[in-house]
Amino acid sequence: MDALIVDDEELMTDLLETVVAGLHPAMVVHKAYSVRQAMEYWQQRKPDFLIVDWNLPDGSGLDILRKVREQDRAVPVVMITGRTDRDSILKAAHYGISGYISKPFRIDMLHQRLLDMVGHILPEEDSTSLQDLLAQGLETVIQVPTTTDVSAILELMERKNELSVAELAEAWRSDASLCSRLLDVANHYSFRRTGKAVTTVRDAVSAMGVPMALNQGLALALDVSASFSSDILRSCAADFQALAVSVATEVQKVALALGKASPRYYTAGLLSRMGELAVLKVMDHYLREGGSLTEDAVQEGLRNWAQSYGNRLKVQWCLPLELRQLIGAVHYLSRENVMQDHLIMRTGALLAGGDSNGAECLRLLRQLGLENWQESAARQQQKHEEGTDD
Repeated sequence: MDALIVDDEELMTDLLETVVAGLHPAMVVHKAYSVRQAMEYWQQRKPDFLIVDWNLPDGSGLDILRKVREQDRAVPVVMITGRTDRDSILKAAHYGISGYISKPFRIDMLHQRLLDMVGHILPEEDSTSLQDLLAQGLETVIQVPTTTDVSAILELMERKNELSVAELAEAWRSDASLCSRLLDVANHYSFRRTGKAVTTVRDAVSAMGVPMALNQGLALALDVSASFSSDILRSCAADFQALAVSVATEVQKVALALGKASPRYYTAGLLSRMGELAVLKVMDHYLREGGSLTEDAVQEGLRNWAQSYGNRLKVQWCLPLELRQLIGAVHYLSRENVMQDHLIMRTGALLAGGDSNGAECLRLLRQLGLENWQESAARQQQKHEEGTDD
């Protein structure tokens, strides 16, 4: 089903996108930043659900509501606004608003209110095949399951005024899905504002601010399909999460051994298994709709679709080409590619996979000048932990 979010504040629009996409795995979210854009989309697609801000650059959300109601009296339209006075609420009610939510709002309460409002129009169980569902998933807003518990994020929110950018980035540095969503939002925002890319989690948190980063984290954690419903998928997800962290850690060690301490390497390693996690999430949706999966079917689906989902996510997140290439090098590197950054990524991936004595890994270590890898890695890691690296 299609949802349209209309708000001229980019970070707010991205936050609402995270919340709405988490209401149902089949939700396709689109965004507009003005009355004109919203009405153009309405005429083209007739979305099933709209969230509209009151104040827009070229008019009012009430203008959208009025025009929509001229054609459709039933489609849910929710107004989100800072207006809390009685006259504004009555005016919105007069035009046939479905729900009225005042800013500022709590993410968990917003999630529940939207679920209550639109639960009756969410798709019913159907007989869609797994292959069809995976193909459809590439057209939606892809969110990967987070390992961070809602209660842990709520605890962080209790002390958001004293929480620094560095502390929050460190707290979430091993949660690949949270990091990916923060980079996604920050890059959309940064590109629109400055044309520059964000390549690290710390920079992402800094770009959007600690409070908005926390809201994004909570919205993602509240995704109704985030918790896997089968042992097979749960185990696979845990393995890929652990592998992503291991790749990030090994890549960082290799970089440090060469005197390069850029956090880009860690970020790229952390994002290297997002395609697999996204595929597992779609498979979980398939199970929840009454489908069945064997372990062989899960592995086949991962082989056939993980790369497509990974590539789609790189585009969705607006990752800069440099970071995309670093992620790609984790999975494959031609013998002709001698770029040191790419050699670092591939070497770290092989080390994380336990292939330190394999022919490819040994060749790459020689190319990097790290024949005595174990001794060099231990020495540089100690320096890094002591804060004395260059």
